[in-house]
Amino acid sequence: MASRDEEQRVQEAVQRHVRRRAFAEAEQVISLVLADPQVQEARAQVEAAETELGMELSARLQSFQDRYDQAVRDGDVARLTGICPGKHGRWGRICVLDDGHEVSMEEPHWGRNSEGQPIAWVGSAPDDW
Repeated sequence: MASRDEEQRVQEAVQRHVRRRAFAEAEQVISLVLADPQVQEARAQVEAAETELGMELSARLQSFQDRYDQAVRDGDVARLTGICPGKHGRWGRICVLDDGHEVSMEEPHWGRNSEGQPIAWVGSAPDDW
């Protein structure tokens, strides 16, 4: 007869297996959807629009990028904590505008992409998404 501890370990192992399998299946479905040519075309159009808008806003918002870069160089934690938490870490995007800019300035998120180009976007995602 199995002890309660053994039963609990078995149940936990089954739950871990079910979670891993569900995540693997979800990743497979997501990969298939993202590989679809129409989805890739839509993604390219969105990226082009974000880059174009980023360039258009660059002259007006570059001072925020300069301020962010200076705060990073100086390790200015107080200034960095006042910056928008909006980011797409997976794509190398960090919004350099002030926290709350969507309401006070009515601006989309703005910063630079991983290639260093100005980019503007709407919405946010966690770094580890």
